[in-house]
Amino acid sequence: MTDPAPEAVADEASSTDVSSSDASSDASSDASSDASTDSAAAETTGESGRRATADVATLEQEGEIAADYLEELLDICDLDGDLDLDVEGDRAVVAIVGDGLDQLVGPRGKVLDALQELARLAVLAQTGQRSRLMLDVAGYRAGRRTELTTLGTDAANEVARSGEAQRLNPMNPFERKIVHDAVAKVAGVYSESEGVEPQRRVVILPGSAA
Repeated sequence: MTDPAPEAVADEASSTDVSSSDASSDASSDASSDASTDSAAAETTGESGRRATADVATLEQEGEIAADYLEELLDICDLDGDLDLDVEGDRAVVAIVGDGLDQLVGPRGKVLDALQELARLAVLAQTGQRSRLMLDVAGYRAGRRTELTTLGTDAANEVARSGEAQRLNPMNPFERKIVHDAVAKVAGVYSESEGVEPQRRVVILPGSAA
């Protein structure tokens, strides 16, 4: 899957916000705040270690709940797939691995996004806690991450060279964060997001963020 080349940003671009908006929304500022509060409250290294272990255990539980839900869904759809569970940072990760799973991804990952939300709701129903669980199917998100990192880096380098802003195609929050992260590694440029979902997009501009 390849995004069309970025367009020059229009003068009338509106509703922009700094890239930290997407990054913070995806990273969940509430979770970060809670984590820092817990860290400050910990009086000993042992206490901090027990809390970290409990957090990992909670995330592992989220993954197991989501996996059970998804396994039932695969049976209903008569699809074969192996379920891999992991914990990355502060979120559980569940991957459905196998062949012939394209229908669970859908155009531009729309079906995958819907399944991810359903898996999160399954966790909420059992634990009473909202989840930031990430779902991948047939390596779609992993491949998309590589593709978007290249896109963001190439576009940022072009903006740094030409001094002209570039406006990318609409993306979901997951995709925008990847691009923002890639742009942040290129000197002399910065990125913002503009527009309203589902047409929200990344704009890459020369200079530095205000």
